[in-house]
Amino acid sequence: SGAHGSVLFLGGNEVKSSAVVKYSSAPPQAAFARLQEKTDLKLPPANWLRESAKLGAAGTTILGNNKKSKPFSSFGMAYDFIDSVGNDVDVVSDSENIKKLLKIPYSKSHVSMAVHRIGRTLLLDELDIQELFMRSSQTGDWTWLKEFYQRLIDQKWQRKKKSKEHWYQKAILSKFLYYSINGDGAAQPVPSTSKQHQEGPVSGESDEAGEASWPAPFEMPSSLSEDPGASNQGLKNDFVRNILWTFEDIHMLVGSNMPIFGGGRYPAVSLRLRDNNKPINVLTGIDYWLDNLICNVPELVMCFHVNGIVQKYEMIKTEDIPNLENSNFSTKVIKDIAQNILSFLKSNCTKEGHTYWLFKASGSDIVKLYDLTTLCEETEDKYQNPFTMPVAILLYKVACNMMLKKNQNRKHYGTIRTLLLNCLKLLDNGRHPQIIASANYMLSELFQLDEPKKEDSTDFPISGNSDESYSEEEEEMPDSDENGSYSNSSDPPDDNKAVAIIKSVGELSVPEKYKSVHRIRPSCAFPVCHGTEERCRLVLNYVLEGLKSVDSSVKKESDLPAADPSTPIPLKYEDESTSGGPDCLEKQMALFLDKMGSFQKGKHSSQSGMIPGSWQYKMKLQLILKSSKAYYVLSDAAMILQKYGRALRYIKLALQCHDTYCCLCASMLPEVLVFLCQCLTLCGDIQLMLAQNANNRAAYLEEYNYQTKEDQEILHSLHRESRCQVFAWATDLSTDLECQLSVSCKCYEAAYEILLFSNLKNQNPEQHVQVLKRMGNIRNEIGVFYMNQAAAVQTERVVSKTVSTTEQQLWKKSFSCFEEGIQNFESIDDATNAALLLCNTGRLMRICAQAHCAAEGDFKREFSPEEALYYNKAIDYYLKALRSLGKRDVHPAVWDSVNWELSTTYFTMATLQQDYAPLSRKAQEQIEKEVSEAMMKSLKYCDIDTASARQPLCQYRAATIHHRLASMYHSCLRNQVGDEHLRKQHRVLADLHYSKAVRLFQLLKDAPCELLRVQLERVAFAEFQMASQNSSAGKLKTLFGALDIMAKTKGAFQLIKKELVAESEQGKSAAENLSPPDSSTSLNKEEVLKLLSIFESRMSFLLLQSIKLLTSTKKKTGGINEEEAVLQTNKQVYSLLLRATANRSLTLLERVEVILNLLEQLTRNSDTGSAGIQ
Repeated sequence: SGAHGSVLFLGGNEVKSSAVVKYSSAPPQAAFARLQEKTDLKLPPANWLRESAKLGAAGTTILGNNKKSKPFSSFGMAYDFIDSVGNDVDVVSDSENIKKLLKIPYSKSHVSMAVHRIGRTLLLDELDIQELFMRSSQTGDWTWLKEFYQRLIDQKWQRKKKSKEHWYQKAILSKFLYYSINGDGAAQPVPSTSKQHQEGPVSGESDEAGEASWPAPFEMPSSLSEDPGASNQGLKNDFVRNILWTFEDIHMLVGSNMPIFGGGRYPAVSLRLRDNNKPINVLTGIDYWLDNLICNVPELVMCFHVNGIVQKYEMIKTEDIPNLENSNFSTKVIKDIAQNILSFLKSNCTKEGHTYWLFKASGSDIVKLYDLTTLCEETEDKYQNPFTMPVAILLYKVACNMMLKKNQNRKHYGTIRTLLLNCLKLLDNGRHPQIIASANYMLSELFQLDEPKKEDSTDFPISGNSDESYSEEEEEMPDSDENGSYSNSSDPPDDNKAVAIIKSVGELSVPEKYKSVHRIRPSCAFPVCHGTEERCRLVLNYVLEGLKSVDSSVKKESDLPAADPSTPIPLKYEDESTSGGPDCLEKQMALFLDKMGSFQKGKHSSQSGMIPGSWQYKMKLQLILKSSKAYYVLSDAAMILQKYGRALRYIKLALQCHDTYCCLCASMLPEVLVFLCQCLTLCGDIQLMLAQNANNRAAYLEEYNYQTKEDQEILHSLHRESRCQVFAWATDLSTDLECQLSVSCKCYEAAYEILLFSNLKNQNPEQHVQVLKRMGNIRNEIGVFYMNQAAAVQTERVVSKTVSTTEQQLWKKSFSCFEEGIQNFESIDDATNAALLLCNTGRLMRICAQAHCAAEGDFKREFSPEEALYYNKAIDYYLKALRSLGKRDVHPAVWDSVNWELSTTYFTMATLQQDYAPLSRKAQEQIEKEVSEAMMKSLKYCDIDTASARQPLCQYRAATIHHRLASMYHSCLRNQVGDEHLRKQHRVLADLHYSKAVRLFQLLKDAPCELLRVQLERVAFAEFQMASQNSSAGKLKTLFGALDIMAKTKGAFQLIKKELVAESEQGKSAAENLSPPDSSTSLNKEEVLKLLSIFESRMSFLLLQSIKLLTSTKKKTGGINEEEAVLQTNKQVYSLLLRATANRSLTLLERVEVILNLLEQLTRNSDTGSAGIQ
């Protein structure tokens, strides 16, 4: 029956007391029967010591046998109310012990209690020294304590027998309580033949009764339940009631067996039997008062007897008990005693896991506290202390309980860690492997592996804490001067063994005499990890301890070779794995997937002989999974630091853990499979990075082969269960680029397969998308790899004229990779990446087209149909890429890139058709039409307006296209193609394209030669027109137009001059520094010379023609002044030009300067005389 019971405040006005019954096994209260006067309690009632419906199963225990509490009673309670322990409760104990403590100043009797600290809770248990030593003489335990005790306290130690009077009183009380049960089993005296019952001790209270109540110091229960801590070491919670009692500010979890009845003026009464001849004393009064407070009972009923014959009843309210005649005491003093004792214990019992002994000898005034754990360690091993196991298990259980709630509160992590570390200190691997494994696993669970680092610094106070969880100063009181040193000359010699001493019990009644000097706040700061690596290493450290514990408890040791940590574990078993190569991979991959499929069928094989379902089996699975996660996180961290060799080593370990997990586990949990996908995906990423950073290979190899001792030991534990070779194909460090790319791809494929066949892709859409994205990416990488190989083969192929089969195979491989990659990206609607792969496929088509261009040999080269086919395929792929993107906003950079490639393809095709016209197949007009269409399309996709890094390129391309088109129309005109109408059209188009080309070339500051060439072609075009003109006026007009074009080349010449000057200066400095001039920017001098010569000849021709024409018109018309001026200028310029060209000793720079000078003169005069020319 769970927590119930109202809260009554019974302490009167001087002290606050409230009690809540957390658990009660008592049946509903029976009203007590008032016995007739003269009832003889020496006769046993008929129902004596029998179970009764009114009492329930526990009845016999409570009433018939009000026996002493067991030495571990507080542990039984603590196990049952694990939530209260370590946190909000100050004390857990039997009510008898608490009463005994609070009566210390009033009583002469001895006090002997064991005290344990768990968190901020103290557990108090009676430590019956005599019973202990009875046992020790049989088992040999505790001999050290026996010697210590005899030396310290009582040299002539003897077992004291309990008096006959004692047993008589117990029997009479027991019978009285049975008589008082009303109803069916109403008490009837039985015939006196049963008299022998009275004589001996009540059954179950024999001298040896204590023995059974001490569990052996280390019993490992035969069958452990799921939770290793569930073993209560045979410790049961034997109390009828567990009560949460708050006395003043002290919270106590108290066990009580006091019989409670109904039938008085209040809902509950306690029933006491008193000998009328013995007056009640203070000790009895305090007893009755505290019992009623603890059990929330408002009234006491006393039955008086003389020699076992009932005399009378008396009722007393609980708050009146302290004022009874002969037994009056101050409740305030009791409160002070309680606070002082608690403070004394809390200040001095500081070490979790230690057993303290609070001792006051009979008749003595001095109370001493010893640390038995320390004393025991000085003499024998710690397992001599029978409290070791219960304490360890309790620490473990409190930690477990907090762990279950850990998600609610990260701030308890420090406490949990401290509890577990202290628990581990108490345990011995040989004896308690399960709890050790489990505690280590929980410690590893405290460290978050999958969270960002930042929480470390905020959640946990940073403090350099030692492993001990509490402050260790053993000062007990602020006014230590008054207490001087601990030992007086009169003290027994061994007193210095005491941790703390209360000099006189009288001090306990002084209010606040003992304060908890330092509020004992556990300094359980969680260790601050300064990075992921450190956190994972801590986790692995705990995992390893757990694995060792599990492995040591699995018998089949002899069959396994022992690990010698100094020799590294051989990493290779199969030779074929080294043969590498994609074909071998296919084989391993098939084996792997076959194995993955077999999980569904539930095959598994542990080599070490662990029994599936055993605790070792379950724990090892958990530990292996944890280590796998830690290695994954380490690998991921190494990846971020670009330590790819280290990353591969860690992911190899993670996958080896996983392999072992698979060997043991019959069925895979979805989250474990998802985690495996993450591991394989990361492994694929690492292999790809290794492939892309081949120049650092040596460093990566060194990182990959390094192994810590810890990793070796974990690996050894894994090798007990499996060969750890299932993933060898994925984690080997290859030196072959193709192999690395192929392994990376296989890793992603394996991850994808797992998501597919375990139907996980819908539950893990993000993972699914990630894997497909990576598959698309790696297929692009491999496609590009084969494409570049094909291009390399092509450039080397000088001799043979035809395409080799090697090339064709590489194209096929590359093409299928791109195709699969495009499907991957399209399946996750990744338009941008799909567009990039379509773009790469386009590039592959262009490489195929280039491969098909017939080698220049004896016959004239023509643009072949195969070339046209592949270029058109390339164009199709680029257009698909644009369709995939839809519009520029989706991804401007990719959009621009595709447009540029498309423009380039059209341009290349047009250029090849123009330069290598397939005249054997097509008519000239047809070819010109196709060239012009292709050029116009190239222009369409060539964006000259958007400002970007590519803008100058686009402008140059567009200028070149206009130039080429103009040249084509120019040549058509020269070759008299078509009728008059068509020729007129050609003239207009040539003019238009020339002017556009000039305008674009003028925007570019780095193309003076191109600009010059276009202008010279324009001049030639003018000359060609002039030849067909008849009138002088028309000719003059064309002439002046041509000269005007010449004048406009001034900008181009200035650029050339600038470059030449810069070059000569660079030459000078280079001569001094002896470094070769930087030729990248330099002009093509041959080109300049050629153009310069043409320019000079055309200029002199035009000037000469103008002089002739002007002179003849002057004769006819009688000159006009402007024309006269122009004529004079032209003559002057002409003569200067002739003189300059005649002078062979001029340098290139000087010749350019002459031209600039002449152009300057021409323009100056043409500005003034232009009116006449028009």
